[in-house]
Amino acid sequence: MAKIILTHEVSGLGTAGDVVEVKNGYARNYLVPQGLATPWTRGGQKQVDQIKAARAARELHSLEDAQALKAKLEEGKVKLTVKAGLGGRLFGSVKTADVAAAVADAGLGQIDKRKIEIPTPIKSVGDHEATVKLRDDVSATITLQVVAAK
Repeated sequence: MAKIILTHEVSGLGTAGDVVEVKNGYARNYLVPQGLATPWTRGGQKQVDQIKAARAARELHSLEDAQALKAKLEEGKVKLTVKAGLGGRLFGSVKTADVAAAVADAGLGQIDKRKIEIPTPIKSVGDHEATVKLRDDVSATITLQVVAAK
């Protein structure tokens, strides 16, 4: 088992700044080369503290702010205009960065694209849902109205 420090969020494993133990091959062949983790060292604790401080600065500071933003996000639909072909099929798919930009354009606030989860790829026009993790204990479900660009 290898002890590593996560530098990015890895689903099912942890968030940035967590110190976890994984199998040697997983760390050596995937996590470290992809830049998702670094090997744990005694000096690495400084890096863990810096990552946690940066995450805390980005995170919404209070539960009340997160609840207010959740209510604002869930009350209406967020409109996304994308290129589409015949039958409403999209050229490509909707990315989390597109959703974050649409939320900002709608005047609902800034959301980190890494906190947005799209359960199934959005490849057609219509209404779809995405989940935004505002804090560890607060998630909001956004209704996306995907329309074809004229």
